[in-house]
Amino acid sequence: MKGSKVQRFKSSKFKKLWIGIGILLLLSPLGIILPEIFKSGGAWGEWGPGEIEKITGYIPQELKKLSGLWKAPIPDYEFSGWKGLLKSSIAYIISGVIGVGLVVLVSILIGKFLARKNGNS
Repeated sequence: MKGSKVQRFKSSKFKKLWIGIGILLLLSPLGIILPEIFKSGGAWGEWGPGEIEKITGYIPQELKKLSGLWKAPIPDYEFSGWKGLLKSSIAYIISGVIGVGLVVLVSILIGKFLARKNGNS
């Protein structure tokens, strides 16, 4: 039984998936490189209250109220003391690997839970 799971994992469908995820991880620094090149500020949609206020002229009340609720474990995808485009790009990739790893782990755990719930193992 275990051999068949390993065989399915090694199938070309999964290999293509992991190759695609790897390519996306390697391309992820474009999110910090391109805004830097074009002097366009931060990545689209990743604005904090300060950036929103610069763009719109005000901070929505609910955003202001909830903005302190969550602090990112790796703020701005950088590690303290890592400055410069190369180090920022490496930190961005590491952040992506950590994020993908967590999503994969949670997905596997949910899949195992649902399989047990349905009587499959």
